[in-house]
Amino acid sequence: MSVSSDAEAIKLMNDSPYGLTASVWTTSPDQFEADFVDDIEAGTVFMNRCDYLDPALAWTGVKNSGRGISLSKFGMWFFSLTVPYLILNDLHRL
Repeated sequence: MSVSSDAEAIKLMNDSPYGLTASVWTTSPDQFEADFVDDIEAGTVFMNRCDYLDPALAWTGVKNSGRGISLSKFGMWFFSLTVPYLILNDLHRL
């Protein structure tokens, strides 16, 4: 989709109840990083691509796309936490 300005692009991108990923295609990567990326409401922002997952980076979402992290060492850590529990067999000891 073509837009007439950066402000219009940001407004259209953020006009959603979801915010899992965003992809911006540009010929000015320096301008994108300096002026654009901080205003996008998305958990992951791609520049000139839309399909790269890095195991070192968390896969996150904002708004109604979720608040957790997965597909990275951070997500795996969450799912592998040890949960201690105690089973009391002798109720007379209470």
